[in-house]
Amino acid sequence: MSRDLHFSLIIPVYNRKDELQELLHTVVNQNFNGQFEVIVIDDGSADPSKEVAIYFSDKLNLHYYFKENSGPGDSRNFGMKMAKGNYFIVLDSDCLLPENYLSTVSKVLEKNYTDAFGAPDTAHPSFSRIQKAINFSMTSFITTGGLRNEESKNRKFQLRSFNMGISKTVFEKTGGFANQYIGEDIELTMRIWNMGFTTQFIPDAFVYHKRRTNFRQFYKQTNNFGAARPILNELYPNSKKITYWFPSFFVIFFIISMVLFFFGIGLPLKIILGYLILVLIDSTFENRSLLTGLLSIVSTLIQFFGYGIGFLRTMFRKKILSQNNMTAFPKMFSK
Repeated sequence: MSRDLHFSLIIPVYNRKDELQELLHTVVNQNFNGQFEVIVIDDGSADPSKEVAIYFSDKLNLHYYFKENSGPGDSRNFGMKMAKGNYFIVLDSDCLLPENYLSTVSKVLEKNYTDAFGAPDTAHPSFSRIQKAINFSMTSFITTGGLRNEESKNRKFQLRSFNMGISKTVFEKTGGFANQYIGEDIELTMRIWNMGFTTQFIPDAFVYHKRRTNFRQFYKQTNNFGAARPILNELYPNSKKITYWFPSFFVIFFIISMVLFFFGIGLPLKIILGYLILVLIDSTFENRSLLTGLLSIVSTLIQFFGYGIGFLRTMFRKKILSQNNMTAFPKMFSK
């Protein structure tokens, strides 16, 4: 079934004008002949990105909007309301597009149209070793089960806001992203499914995602993800999976292993060390760098502890302290 697709790229930005400039350069270099526009929504930056938008205004069909700060979800909704296309592609400002990105998305949707799609991210060769290590821990089969890579085509993929698409119809019917600051893309995915819209995972429509540039920010990010998951599971019970508990199990097992080691029982700790050696080997070969492999051990531990502790904290507040969602994790719903 042939469809006349007119893409609108929705890009919220907050104090990241240098990253926005890099992203827009890759948009200019797209080998795509179809219609598309770029909507940049500056979410109240202290250092506005208007000059970047002006620079690209003669190279792209670009529309720039500056608004008061209200968070990424609301900014994406603002951009989609302003958009003139019939299919919206939502991107994070810290991403880079390979030159065939739009043509890949277009070909897939022409052949197998769905109301929305999700797609993966990966590391660019120019990224720092820390960025590559974080990418490994977030996408590797031995750390997340290949949550955001090729493995995701074998399961129902929950859309991620750094690289996703929804039709104008989906936006109009769902109202877009909920008024929350963390987990808003997962929440939207659940509503899309509950309303009967179709989705797919497009493995070849990857973006190069810079993610967080240091381990402290990465811990904060994964901690927020973990803390939000029990609330999402409660709001949408069908989304529950035992795998969401795995990082918490790792944290508990790690602590128990350290205590047992103190009493002369070393097998549990040896199991953990064996796993981390596997991470080292896999990442070293994937990234062709022993140092990146070593950093991947650090990023994997940060990811597990960040997510696991956040998950357990929210579960404790909800199940033991009987707190409501807003009290259990207020950051999810407000700054």
